[in-house]
Amino acid sequence: MKMQKKLGAAVLSLGLVVGLSGFAGAATGTIDDTGPRSDNTIHSETSQRVDVENDNNVDVENNNDQSAETGEAEVRGNTEGGDAKTGSALNENRLDAAVSVDNSASTGVLANWGGNGSSNHEATIENTGPRSDNHVTSESRSTVGIDNDNDLSIVNNNTQTATSGDAEVRNNREGGSATTGDATNTNSTTIRFDVTN
Repeated sequence: MKMQKKLGAAVLSLGLVVGLSGFAGAATGTIDDTGPRSDNTIHSETSQRVDVENDNNVDVENNNDQSAETGEAEVRGNTEGGDAKTGSALNENRLDAAVSVDNSASTGVLANWGGNGSSNHEATIENTGPRSDNHVTSESRSTVGIDNDNDLSIVNNNTQTATSGDAEVRNNREGGSATTGDATNTNSTTIRFDVTN
């Protein structure tokens, strides 16, 4: 009479994961008190796979069009000319953009997971009969994949035009003074990207 006992244990984990605290699997098996010429097998298999994909798209676009123009200042056609002044024209623009992309959390977790993702396999075959065939096999597989795709784009367009008006004194017996104001454009752009993978 031939007796045969087989015990199998398998732990499988497969999926798309962004954050993990670790993976541990345990498979145990015991075969005891079998008769002569028994065929005893314990097989344990653990498969772990984690895929992390970080796809970061950051676009910054700044379009600034400025135009400053003072009016004309003229003194003419008078017997005695007086003063003529135009006011100031001022444009100001400021952009301060800070973008931070941090993927280190998932990467760090996977690094720890890769070291801690262990499996415990315990198998015991005892007290088997004469001429028994005993087999214990154990397999562990761990796969970690990280794909960081960071696309950063900056477009900064700044068009400025500053024109002061005409100042004229003409056709006067005694001419006065004519003064135009200032035309000023100011633009300041600061963009900071911080990417951590």
